[in-house]
Amino acid sequence: MKKREIQIGLLLSRSGTYALISEACRAGALAAIAQINADPDLDFTLQTVERDPEGNIDRYDPLCREILAETGARHVVGCVTSWSRKEIIPTLERAGATLWYSVPYEGFEASDHVVYTHACPNQHLLPLLGWALPTYGKRAYLVGSNYIWGWEMNRLARAEVMRHGGEILGERYLPMGSSDVEMMIREIAQTRPDFILNSLIGPSQYAFVAAYRELGQSDPHFLPQNCPVMSCNLTECELPAMGDAAEGLVSAGPYFQGAQGWPRGAGFKTSLEAATYTGVCELARLLSLAPHAETLSLADLLQLDGAGQGIIDPQTHHTRLPVLIGQVENGGFALRRQFAPIMGDPYLSRGHDVPPSLRVVS
Repeated sequence: MKKREIQIGLLLSRSGTYALISEACRAGALAAIAQINADPDLDFTLQTVERDPEGNIDRYDPLCREILAETGARHVVGCVTSWSRKEIIPTLERAGATLWYSVPYEGFEASDHVVYTHACPNQHLLPLLGWALPTYGKRAYLVGSNYIWGWEMNRLARAEVMRHGGEILGERYLPMGSSDVEMMIREIAQTRPDFILNSLIGPSQYAFVAAYRELGQSDPHFLPQNCPVMSCNLTECELPAMGDAAEGLVSAGPYFQGAQGWPRGAGFKTSLEAATYTGVCELARLLSLAPHAETLSLADLLQLDGAGQGIIDPQTHHTRLPVLIGQVENGGFALRRQFAPIMGDPYLSRGHDVPPSLRVVS
């Protein structure tokens, strides 16, 4: 018997400032869809309705409205920036649709129309700072792209560093896509922090990392072993864009290539691919619970899952994830610390502490 077809949207920019991130998410989605469509036990296949905003924030909402108005899709996989995610939430609300969002973000959101399958601050920033402050020191310099990710990450970092008796030596932002990093580098050279928290994205990050590498070559204080650059949004997909300058960068996230402990196994190239793959697989599992489940809201879908077999917290729509800290060595991430899996806590309402360490990897 012919399987019924369920349409789902893909809303990812394959060009523009963050194309590398989008392509990693897209790879995860397509891998999951291929596996789902080959599953003989499912009575449906997933058919993609794909739209490319090309990195233009003004195109996200119109294209999301187009997907929801002109096709049968009620679930959309995509968006990279928090800006784009927030742009389409009102449209999702009006249509009773759901976004499956698989990129690290700054927290302080729990929409009834979004599932967050990547990490929020209690799963990346707080564990990273908890490791960095005793390891390198309490004098930090903060850099970020001039939008909500950079603002919120630095606001949280400032509070956390000061809570531990530390000091913020500087805080600078760049417009999205800007590579004008000279002032940042000059101030870092003058203030000589113990580490830099980097919340830049795309070409801004690549320019900063290259300039910081040059600074380290002229002053040993700024070599990675002495004053590392740390991020919560750096994955393997962007390392080729930085080349040798990426060596020594530190990142926190739920998965690095080759690491064990991901809820649905290993073998992914990046955590972005893993989180998107996991989200699409979980969507398919929920859709299999009842006939025509694709027409239901997210709340009703989760209500069907009465046995609690899923990975989604029904209160916040976040997921339980491992917490890993890695440092780039020879073009890939080597683990420096691994914590037990922890449920996403977007409002930091369950305390700041992370679970006990499972192991330390030197």
